[in-house]
Amino acid sequence: MNTTKNKSLRSYNTFHIEQSVETFIEINHENELLKLIKDKNTFSKPIYILGGGSNILLTKNLEGILLHNRLKGIEIINEEDEHVFVKFHSGEIWHECVLWSIKHHLAGIENLSLIPGTIGAAPIQNIGAYGVELKDVFHQLEAIHLQSGNRKIFNRIECQFAYRNSLFKTTEYKNYFITHVVLKLNKTPKYKIDYGDIRKTIDEDFQGEINIQNIAQAVINIRKSKLPDPAEIGNAGSFFKNPVITEAHFLQLQNNYSSIPHYPADNGVKVPAAWLIEQCGWKGYRKNNFGVHPKQALVLVNYDNASGDEIWNLSQQIIESVSQRFNIQLEREVNVW
Repeated sequence: MNTTKNKSLRSYNTFHIEQSVETFIEINHENELLKLIKDKNTFSKPIYILGGGSNILLTKNLEGILLHNRLKGIEIINEEDEHVFVKFHSGEIWHECVLWSIKHHLAGIENLSLIPGTIGAAPIQNIGAYGVELKDVFHQLEAIHLQSGNRKIFNRIECQFAYRNSLFKTTEYKNYFITHVVLKLNKTPKYKIDYGDIRKTIDEDFQGEINIQNIAQAVINIRKSKLPDPAEIGNAGSFFKNPVITEAHFLQLQNNYSSIPHYPADNGVKVPAAWLIEQCGWKGYRKNNFGVHPKQALVLVNYDNASGDEIWNLSQQIIESVSQRFNIQLEREVNVW
């Protein structure tokens, strides 16, 4: 367990925002976490849990303690006729878990290739892409309560998964440190290739041969062609959620925008946030060292030494313009600290 005072977080967030934290603690084993919890004075100040730093926007120096999740390990814990249950330690990098699954001929998460972050953060956000969400393969997770030290196992229902949301985004359950995630992966693939350009990319790059390896690589190729590499341009991927509106609201919009893209969703119609933002003229916008990526309107970028406040203010301007034009309130997908 390594502890550092007044630690710079620039290299620990994919926006590359320069902020610091009062106390930075690297957690390499859950026993280290339990030892901290036994000291009742440890968590008397605010607590932050950091994985890959790919879904946060830092707007200030952080007071209190930041726990950097470095728990590593992957193991098969059960096997059935059609499924294999795999236990991933929560500090494992998500994309590495996808590659591990493909290497072991286990299907279900190939469409989620190249999503940044750790597997411990995946259920918090209920990550998703190209017709697949984490909840589709989720079995259970184990977490430690940071005040009591008690362990608790949460099943799929208890996690209350929703679109880019879960129980762990609520105030009470933010006090849990997720240590393990168990996924129920398929021995026999159930291909989902009719989302985005997956089928087209497989046809062009792999002569139409469909398997989990080619699907994963197709997704990787698509993402690389549309999304900036955080190692080169600071960003946190999709900054906004795709809004779900009522059918009546959608029909009103369709009268004025006949080509408005849309998808069926629970309790309404999902409209791509990128389309809404682009219609408002923000795609490719740049001011000083920050802006909106020219290839993907959902991605706000830090070109060089922008502040978190500058990114935040830009996101607020985008929200207001979309609201005024479409009467739709965009929600931020990133966590703002």
